[in-house]
Amino acid sequence: MAKLVDWLTEEGHTPEGAAQARQLFDTHMPELVPVLDRLADQLDSPDARTLLTMATVRPFFSGCTQIGHEGMLLRNYDFAPEHCEGTIVSSQFLRPVIGMLEAGWGLLDGMNDAGLAVSLTFGGRFVHGPGFAIPLVLRYLLETCRSVDEAIDRLSTIPIAIPQNVTLVDAHRSRTVYVGPDIPMAESHDACAANHQHLPVPDEQERTTRTRSRLAAVQAAGVDVPSMLRPPLYQSSYDQWLGTVYTAHYRPTEGRVTYHWPGEHWEHTIVGFMPGTRTVALGLSGDSNDH
Repeated sequence: MAKLVDWLTEEGHTPEGAAQARQLFDTHMPELVPVLDRLADQLDSPDARTLLTMATVRPFFSGCTQIGHEGMLLRNYDFAPEHCEGTIVSSQFLRPVIGMLEAGWGLLDGMNDAGLAVSLTFGGRFVHGPGFAIPLVLRYLLETCRSVDEAIDRLSTIPIAIPQNVTLVDAHRSRTVYVGPDIPMAESHDACAANHQHLPVPDEQERTTRTRSRLAAVQAAGVDVPSMLRPPLYQSSYDQWLGTVYTAHYRPTEGRVTYHWPGEHWEHTIVGFMPGTRTVALGLSGDSNDH
């Protein structure tokens, strides 16, 4: 927890900032208040309660590509491996949820027992404002919602600190929405996302992130795991925080998720979760950036 507390902004370490973060949490996520208090009581850090609100944390930016279609959600998470928690968690706070952990109890992606799956990507614009870090918002949606429509309705009222794309899937609908501190929530025309929203992507940003080319590639490939495990969707720029750390394939109506790496996979289910550990090699064969 000491390392995670480094995520707090300077304001988050002040009594005023802590009070504002708690008020924001109580207003927008009241169902999770007892859970937050229970978790905070188990931690030694005086800043733990504020950190767990995820309403006053430093902005972080990542890569990622994702697609939802016909009841499935497929995503690549691209980041710096040494800064990824790499923990798959099965929990039952308000309902059974499984996903990839971030910041203590937030989620990078996940699904619940009602058949809803969600995933995030960075929206590509470097702006920051009042609101929550998106991993906790994904946790909240999975704890309180049963469908894409219900989750979008809730998401539309929650302030988000940095631009993010959220892809949501249930048995009947798949959709990507754009959120951020400087825009109203907007729905994409499909359920695909890379690292831009509805605004033009500067040429320099495209050269670095290839967000437009990745979006076109995933739209062409559909929900296809092999495509995610090769360029341009699989990225190896780990020294630029843009290397693929894992591929997740959610089938929420089955309560099943498979995490993939080149040459290896690991499947979990909500009802039959089996704890364990895996050591994997990141990067494609022949890459100089294997980890």
